[in-house]
Amino acid sequence: MIVDLPNTTTSKVAKRIQDLRDSGGVVALGRVLTLLIETDFEHIESAVKAANGASRLHPSRIIVLAEDADNGSDSRLDAEIRVGGDAGASEVIILKAHGRAATNQESLVMGLLLPDAPVVAWWPSACQGNPAKTAIGKIASRRITDSACQSSPIEFLKRLAENYQPGDGDMAWTRITLWRAQITALFEQHSDRPVTSIEVFGSAQSPSAYLLASWLEQHLGIKAKINDVLNETQVTGIAGVRISFDKGALEIIRSQDVAQIRQIGAPDSSILLPQRSDQDCLVEDMRFLGEDVVYGQVLTKGFGSER
Repeated sequence: MIVDLPNTTTSKVAKRIQDLRDSGGVVALGRVLTLLIETDFEHIESAVKAANGASRLHPSRIIVLAEDADNGSDSRLDAEIRVGGDAGASEVIILKAHGRAATNQESLVMGLLLPDAPVVAWWPSACQGNPAKTAIGKIASRRITDSACQSSPIEFLKRLAENYQPGDGDMAWTRITLWRAQITALFEQHSDRPVTSIEVFGSAQSPSAYLLASWLEQHLGIKAKINDVLNETQVTGIAGVRISFDKGALEIIRSQDVAQIRQIGAPDSSILLPQRSDQDCLVEDMRFLGEDVVYGQVLTKGFGSER
């Protein structure tokens, strides 16, 4: 069910939700957190789709705040409430703020938060490089950005590093969880071999490639090189990792969703290593509501100065 509330107020939205609950259309019991999504009008539906999927594991109240701060626009708030089959395992509130109504984000959402429940903030599109200091970020204990969606992803990572606060997270980091798990498992067989070089095959504009290189550097104690060409082909995203030893190497090269593994002392093999969707990343990020210590170390130590 979708309920449209054009030219409304937050208090009217809250009252309508209560009316829906009283009539049996909304069940608030079982909601474990509030997910605040701040985005633009263009990305509303894709953000809601990912959040609805994630809510099947983390039942939530989803509040989407989309802003049009054009001074020439009429100052008004349009809202939409989605429940039942239109909201997955959640209840979804979409707030479209126009003109001056978009200038006070905190007042727009405060009356809609679930009481005594943690708040997660997610920016699936453009956002500031200091999420903890934004109006939405101040409300949340967990803040998830997406550096890959910014106009200058690597510069954005550097700003995140400068402004890092416990609770900050980025989807570029979550996208390499499978890479880190596979590398860790495979490297155990070679932990007694001295590492001579590390090479990450990744795009020069991929924040995930830079975070993976920084993670490898910090764990193996040797500078990692990022190479955006593999087999004379320009790389997009992350295509592979090569860790070289005095004799031989450990190499993981991905083509589409399958990675080929070549390593000294073992036959060649392959593993499934798919690219992760926003929904997959959101599920993982919503699972841990405290500080991601490893991400904080990789970010602040890896991007405090020029790579």
